[in-house]
Formats: sequence, structure tokens, C-alpha cells
Amino acid sequence: MQRIVLTAILIAALSACMLPASPKPEEIRPEAMPYLTVPEQWVEKGGAAAPVVNGWLAEFQDPRLEALVQEAIISNPDLRVAAARVEQATAYAKLAGATLYPQVNLLARGGGAMSGDNSGLEGVGIVASWELDLWGRVRAGREAAGLQYQFAALDAEYARQSLAALVAKSWFLATEARLQKANAEDMTRSAERLVDLAQDRLRIGKGDEYDLALARANVQTFRDSARQLDLAYRQALRAIEALIGRYPAAAVEVPAQLAAKPAPVPVGMPSELLERRPDVVAAERRIAAAFYRTEESKAARLPQFSLTASVSSISSELFVIKERDNPVWSIGASLLVPLFLGGALQSQVEIRTAEQKMAVAEYGRIGARAFGEVENALSSGFTLDERVAILAQSVAENERALELANVRFRVGSGDLRAVQQQQLAVHSVRTAQLRVQSEQLVQRVNLHLALGGNFEQPQVAGH
Repeated sequence: MQRIVLTAILIAALSACMLPASPKPEEIRPEAMPYLTVPEQWVEKGGAAAPVVNGWLAEFQDPRLEALVQEAIISNPDLRVAAARVEQATAYAKLAGATLYPQVNLLARGGGAMSGDNSGLEGVGIVASWELDLWGRVRAGREAAGLQYQFAALDAEYARQSLAALVAKSWFLATEARLQKANAEDMTRSAERLVDLAQDRLRIGKGDEYDLALARANVQTFRDSARQLDLAYRQALRAIEALIGRYPAAAVEVPAQLAAKPAPVPVGMPSELLERRPDVVAAERRIAAAFYRTEESKAARLPQFSLTASVSSISSELFVIKERDNPVWSIGASLLVPLFLGGALQSQVEIRTAEQKMAVAEYGRIGARAFGEVENALSSGFTLDERVAILAQSVAENERALELANVRFRVGSGDLRAVQQQQLAVHSVRTAQLRVQSEQLVQRVNLHLALGGNFEQPQVAGH
């Protein structure tokens, strides 16, 4: 028996290095994205040719926004769920590694002459057992659990980045809603002044009831638009409060002006994206975890060999135990060979293999989406920059046309319908201008998130 035990220990020691390495990212990508060729530079314009940097939130120079993001990181319910998943994965990783070590248990019996179960036996024993991980089944399970922790942590990190981006975008959209509401209220006041002018013209005999009715109807149109935009503004505020964990009272105060668009953002190289974005790296870790789960299921088909050792001391006041050495020491080994389980073990291998294929396909999907998000954000930002310049000129021209239409109406050389049409044109182009200015900021945030840049400033050593 001692020879068998020593041989088993020697085999276990020699087999400790037999666990295969999981596929590397450069080995995964040809299978996950076989038809995707990564260019040396981004196709779309709009970014600076420099490495991606962190701390993008500070670029908007809004301390209130930064404070809200930090509040959301602490209080957001979805983020707390993600943090709990990381804690759970940590515990699973510890549990998976526990069986690599010997298991030691203490058993004691007592309770007087009849003992605790009326058997009459009393005593204490210590039993130790250790499964020799000859084929790497336990180690593969430990590796899979450790990788599960890694991708859970990466998922939580991407959730943090996404939450910061969502708070920032909601902040800009709420600011836009406030400005759109103010624009509608301004146009309402302008329409009300037009009603006064129509009444004055009617009183002095230069107008008619039709113009006055038309002017009053126009006022109601703008008032209705202002009410709708007021509702949109309050809903935008509640969206922010929901993100940061506050009661949705629409009490958050947003700026009266949109933030200035920051300087061009460093976009790095496309080849670096898959190694930087937390969600892509998490997908790569899922492949590795699925690989080790497959190895674990393969090893489960092979014999399991365990060593056992115990020491015990038993006595009885009820009957005489046959003379023997006390305490008793023992050492042994056990072998478990799966002979027939109806194909269950092979089915488990097939299931794990399919899961690994799914993980590879998911990695390809997330990677392709990441490239698309960067290119879309760059394209949108470039187009929006051009539209901002066009709309600024359009606003100026339409406001000038409205002034001239008002003058012509006052002096009697123009009719009211021309003024109202120009009012609607001014309102429309101002609305479009605000929408594009807000979308510029939103797309900038989308670009930062797509590039995998962190919203927080990098930590300085010693601080």
C-alpha cells in the first residue's frame, strides 16, 4: 500500500504541469472575425492621431456633472448589482481552488454511557482526504473560476464607464431640453407681440379680423409646443435622478448653456482597440473560461484517485471493546473509474465545447461592434461639425428675414402670414441648431466610450 501511495504522489507531482494554456487573443481573432481586416488608421476623420488618454469627463469643464457622475457610481442600482456579481465570482474562485488541498474533518462522539446516539460508543477521530488531480480536472475548474472573476470585474468596469457616459449624455440632453423650452417660450412671446400688433392694425383700420384670428391661433400653437418641451425637460431631469439613485423629483439644476465642444480627441490605432475596451477583453476571458470548462469536463471522464488518512480513539462504558491499539492510525487510497453513465460525461464535453464556440462567436460580435461604434462616432462628429457651421449661418439669415417681415407687416407692405411663416422657420432652425449642438457633445461621449477611455483622471504615483 505504501508503494501505491508513493507512486500516486509521484504521478501527481509530475502531472502538475500538464494543464494546457488557453488560446491567446491573436489565435482567437482569425476564427472569431475571419473576414475582418483591421486598417492601420481609422477610416473616418475627426480624431487626433495620438494614443487614447483617460480623464475625458474633465474635458467638459463642468464640476456639477463630475459630481453627479461620482454620485451615480456610488448609488446606481445596476452598478451595485454588477459589484455584487464580482463578489460572487471571487467566492466561486476561492471555492474552486479549495479542492486542490487536503480536506481535514474532525468527528467526535459523546454523551455518557449511551453516547449521543445510544450506541454506547464515544471517541474522537480526524480524517483527511486528498484527491490527486492527475488529469488537471480540479485545476481546470480553478482556472475557469478565476477567469470568471476576471470577466465579471471587466464587465463591472465597462458598466462603470457606460454609466458615466450615460449620465453625461443625459446631462447634455437635459440642458438641450431646457434651451428648447426657452426657445419655444421666446417664440411664444414673439407671437403674442404679433397679436398686439394685429389688434393695433385692426383698431386703426389697416388690419382685419382674419389677421387677428390667425395671430391668436399661432400663439396657441407655440404655447402647446412650449408645454410639450416643458414636459420633456422635466422628464430629462428625472432620467438623470434615476441614474444617480435620487427620487425622481425633477429637481436637478442643469446649466443654462451647453458645454463648449472640447478639442479633437486622441483616437489611437484600430489595432489597439480590442486590447483596451473592457467589454472586449471580458469576452476574450469568457473564451478562456469556456476552454478550461471543456478541459474540466474531458478530465471528468478519467479515473479519480484519492489518498486518505485518519487517526481515531474509540471507547465505551456500555460494553467491552476488543483489545486493540488506541489511538488507531490508518492510511489508504481510493480509485473511482467511470465505466457506464449513459453517455452523460461525453454529453457534458459536447455541451462545454459548444459553449466555447459560442464564446468565440460572441467575441467576434463584440469586437466588430466596437470597431463600428468608433467609426460611427467619428463619422457623426465630423458631420455634426459641418452642420453646426451651416445652421449658425441659417439661424442668422432666418432671424434677419423675420426682422424684415415684421417691418413690412408694420408698414403695411406685407401680410401676417409671411411673418408667421418666417417665425416658424426661425423656430425650426433654432431647434435644429440646439439639437445638433447637443448631439455633438453626445457623440463625443460615445467616441470616448467606444475607444475604451476611462472617464477618471489617471492616478499620480504618491497621491
